Amino acid sequence: MDQKTLKKLVESISNTVKNFKKSEVECLLILFHSLVERANVRLNNFGLDRNAFRAILHSIFGMTNDILMNRVFFAFDKDNDNCINAKEWVKGLSVFLRGTFEEKLKFCFEVYYLNGDGYISREEIFDMLKNSLCQQSSEEESDEGIKELVDITLKKMDYDNDGKISFADFEKAVKEERLLLEVFGPCLPEAENCIDFEALAFGHILTSSFGM
Repeated sequence: MDQKTLKKLVESISNTVKNFKKSEVECLLILFHSLVERANVRLNNFGLDRNAFRAILHSIFGMTNDILMNRVFFAFDKDNDNCINAKEWVKGLSVFLRGTFEEKLKFCFEVYYLNGDGYISREEIFDMLKNSLCQQSSEEESDEGIKELVDITLKKMDYDNDGKISFADFEKAVKEERLLLEVFGPCLPEAENCIDFEALAFGHILTSSFGM
């Protein structure tokens, strides 16, 4: 990416992202460009496809849950074109790495409602819990145990008793007990992984030839 194009993109994205300085946005764009080229993805648009992004979530952020990695991809991919572009990369990382509690609350809820209808259904809760829990017993016994967990979860979080969890339900429950933020599986990076990623990304600040 040439200096003029980079500067232009940095200015454009910096105006819409509050959690990164301009120099940090620049570093994230340089890293993005490098990751896309390394992935050698053949797309109509320049960006990261689902497999390339999942590889980053796994290798850098230590995520292993297939369902949730896919959902994190879709949470980043705001225009639903199955490709994460430069703006989506920076804006997604803004929440992923340095989001406020409210931003992370919205992000987690978006990851958890799998069918895109704005509610977390009983079936979705079952699937996510089953996917997240390591089961030692038989599948039949496991399913019964998970159904009990689903009932307990809905009793705790479904405040309007409509059999599903709305954002208002989720927000109220998590604000009362913050440990519920990632109740259906880890979709945010651990602090240690964030530190490692920022060291990787922002190490370019002092060495970049495009210093702001």
